[in-house]
Amino acid sequence: MKIRYLMLHAFGMGGTIRTVVNQANAMAAAGHDVELVSVVRRRDDPRFGLDPRITVSTLVDQRGGRQPDSTARKAWRRMRGKIVPRGEFAADYFTERVEWAAMEYVSRLRDGILVTTRPALNLISARRTPKTVIRVAQEHMNLSAYPDTIRREIARHYDRFDAITVLTRTNRLEYQRLLPRTPIVQIPNAVHKVEQERSRQVNPVVIAAGRLVPQKGFDLLIKAFAQVVPEHPEWRLRIFGTGPRRGQLAGLVEQFGLGAHVALPGRTDRLERELTDASVYALSSRFEGLPMVMIEAMTHALPVVAFDCPTGPKDVLTDGADGLLVPPRDVDALAAALNRVIADRDLRLRMGRAALRTSRAYGPEQVMPLWEDLFSELVAGERVTDNFWHGH
Repeated sequence: MKIRYLMLHAFGMGGTIRTVVNQANAMAAAGHDVELVSVVRRRDDPRFGLDPRITVSTLVDQRGGRQPDSTARKAWRRMRGKIVPRGEFAADYFTERVEWAAMEYVSRLRDGILVTTRPALNLISARRTPKTVIRVAQEHMNLSAYPDTIRREIARHYDRFDAITVLTRTNRLEYQRLLPRTPIVQIPNAVHKVEQERSRQVNPVVIAAGRLVPQKGFDLLIKAFAQVVPEHPEWRLRIFGTGPRRGQLAGLVEQFGLGAHVALPGRTDRLERELTDASVYALSSRFEGLPMVMIEAMTHALPVVAFDCPTGPKDVLTDGADGLLVPPRDVDALAAALNRVIADRDLRLRMGRAALRTSRAYGPEQVMPLWEDLFSELVAGERVTDNFWHGH
C-alpha cells in the first residue's frame, strides 16, 4: 500500500510527532510504500529515528527563519490562511503561504492513503484532497478540549473522511455523537517498547514530564507537592521538559520555598533512565488526548497519581489498581494521593506491577497491526469496523 503521512513539523519534538513517526516506521517495516511529508521544516535533522525506507519531503523550508513570508508578527497574523480557523493550537504556523502549500500538495494527489495528523491538516484534507485518495484523519486530542471555532469546522467537514481515528473510548463516543455517519475508529498510540527496566521503589522521587505549558498543569503539581514536603521532606519532584512557562514555574518553586525539593532540569535524552530511577509518576494535566509519557512510565512499573482530566487517564488507569485518580484541578486531592502512595512502599510495588500489566496493551506489537487492518479494509472498500481496540 502507498501510505502518506502529512505532519505539521516532522522534524520537531512532541508526543504526536513521535507516535506518527513510530507508525510510519512500523508500516515501512511491514513492507508498505511510506512517505512522510512535513508541511514546514525548522531543523536540519529529525528528532526521532526514521526507517531509511521512508521517503521524507518538506513543503515549506523555514530553516532560514521562522517567518519567511512576513517581516513582523502583525504582518504574519494578517497573512494567516483561510481554512485553518483561529483556536487551532498551531494556527500561527499556518500563514497564507504555508496553508497554500499544504492545499496544493493534497490537491495534486490521485491515489493511495493520506493520513493527516491534526485539525488544521485534517480540515485542509477534507476540503481539498480528491475523492480518489483514501482520506484518514487522526485526532490526538479530545474533542471537548477544542474551542468552538474548531468544533464547528470539525462538524462541518469531517464527514468527508473515509475514517477518523481517535485514541480513547471517550473520544470515540464524542465523535460518534457529532458525526454519526462517519466511521470512528479507536486505535491508541503505542509506546516505544514495553520491555523496560522496572523501578525498584528505592529512590524518593516523584517524576513528571511534558511541555511547560498551561495544559500540563505543572503549576498545580508544584502547589500539591508543597503539601507533600512537610510530611515527607526527603522526597523530591523532578519535572522534565521545556516551554514558555518555565520562568513562571521556577517562580512558583521559589514562592513556596521548594528550591531543595523541586527541580526543573529541562529536556532529557535519558528519560527512560529517569523513569526507572523514580518511584511515582504524577500527571497533573488540565486536559489530555492520551498521555503517552504516563503510559511509558507504567512500562517501568511506576504507579501513577493523576487528575481525572478529559480525556485519557481514566481510559487507561483503574483507580486503586494501577494508580490513583483524583478530581480535575483539585490540588488538595492530588497532594493527599501523593502522600498516600509515598507513605506506602508495598502499595507502590503492587500498583507498579499492575501498571506494567496495563501498559502491555499499548505495545507496538499490539497496536501497529490495527493500522494495517484499517488501511487494508479501506483499500478493499470494506465496511470499516468502528472499534478495533479491546484494551482497557
